[in-house]
Amino acid sequence: MRLSHEDLLNMDVLTLSFCSLLLFYFIITVWRIQKTRLRLPPGPTPLPFIGNLLQVSFALYRFYPKLTKQYGPIFTVWLGPRPVVVLSGYAVIKEALVNYSHQFGARGSLPVTQRLTEGYGIVTTNGERWQQVRRFSVTTLRNFGMGKRSMEERVQEESRYLIKAIEDTGGEVFNPSTILGRAVNNVINLVMFGRRWGYEDETFLKFVSVINNLFTFIRSPLGLAYVSFARVMKYLPGHHQKVFADCEHVKSFISEEISSHRRSLDPEFPRDFIDCFLIQASKEKDVKNSEFCQENLQASVFEMFIAGTDTTGNNLQFNLLVMIKYPDIQERIQEEIDAVIGMDRLPSMIDRFQMPYTNAVVHESMRYIDLAPMGLPRIVTEDTNFRGFNLPKGTTVFPLLCSALSDPEYWKSPYDFNPENFLDENGKFRPQEALIPFSTGKRICPGEGLARMEIFLFLTALLQKFSFQLANPTDKLNLEELRRAFHKQGLAYNLRAIPRTKK
Repeated sequence: MRLSHEDLLNMDVLTLSFCSLLLFYFIITVWRIQKTRLRLPPGPTPLPFIGNLLQVSFALYRFYPKLTKQYGPIFTVWLGPRPVVVLSGYAVIKEALVNYSHQFGARGSLPVTQRLTEGYGIVTTNGERWQQVRRFSVTTLRNFGMGKRSMEERVQEESRYLIKAIEDTGGEVFNPSTILGRAVNNVINLVMFGRRWGYEDETFLKFVSVINNLFTFIRSPLGLAYVSFARVMKYLPGHHQKVFADCEHVKSFISEEISSHRRSLDPEFPRDFIDCFLIQASKEKDVKNSEFCQENLQASVFEMFIAGTDTTGNNLQFNLLVMIKYPDIQERIQEEIDAVIGMDRLPSMIDRFQMPYTNAVVHESMRYIDLAPMGLPRIVTEDTNFRGFNLPKGTTVFPLLCSALSDPEYWKSPYDFNPENFLDENGKFRPQEALIPFSTGKRICPGEGLARMEIFLFLTALLQKFSFQLANPTDKLNLEELRRAFHKQGLAYNLRAIPRTKK
């Protein structure tokens, strides 16, 4: 069928109109970007639609030294169509999050978490909801033993199961991520649900797998693209849709657990976090604007269930990497264990005061592995003049935690693994204020105390009973490469655990 001259002319007009609209939209977009840039700290020139994603390759934490050198410790980058102000260096981060805590205290956009929690819980919320739920969560975790003997006993009990699981490998090669993930997750299970699972329980293994897959997605380019273009990707098919669907199964399990707890609740003897929340909800059933509802309970448990497994498990994995990379560090820690604890009882938290070198290694590992290099975003709550820059209300801010953990003003050798960062000239443990892997200020992670306890107790219990070796003695380990790999897809390696005997 041949088109008439008039039809061809109409098609040309439509094409020209479409191109004109596209050009107009492009010009408007560029104009809006330039107008916004004039109000924010300096930074690299963004491209329309994709911003600076090509320059930072979805990995701002790797490129910040170059950007800081060029633009200073406060600069702006565009993640897709969204500008974010980046804070670099411990002094700047501390000033913002502590001294200006009111102005920088609100949570910024977290598309993945917001989709999973639907605006409830602790991580993504602000205002009265965040204050009520966080205050309750911190108090409850403390009362259930965070930093106290009762919680310590729970971690010690799980240490026994962990040691038995590693003993069962019989000195053969195994992947530590699986066993460590189960142990850490069981501690969260005890706190949230009042029970633990066997390491081979099918439901347990499924949930641990869901957690691992979620964080693999978050670290991947697909996950970072979702953060930048959530409004579009929410509706696009792809692997991310399966990740979210699997998380819904975990949420359904949590909802069933809450219903079971409600049926068997004894207000005089709360068993766990869920019981405490339900008791508080009953007390506030007639309180106007109370946030003690089913949605906040489910979201809070889900957040702690997810976050409390991945970060601590990965930290323990990295500590074992350090042990097999540096046998001298492993032997020195074991010498402290033998001198302070011996072989007949499990380590306790009070032991760390007599184990300065072990304590230094644990803290250096938290610094070096840099679990959350970009931190979580904040939103400026009001027009704020900060260090000479006028930040408008609503500005998204990233406190780049990795820049504090490698700040040369505070660390002897910021890019090397060096326990001496936490030891004074007499070999005594010396805390460092720039160690903020859990952030700082009002938004500091509520599970920090539990995570620190688990890392120390699990690691010392393992080194008390085993010496760890490479799966293949000829393999070479590069901690810096492994750390970069972790930031991309998580840790994955094999090792051997050789039982120690009494001397």
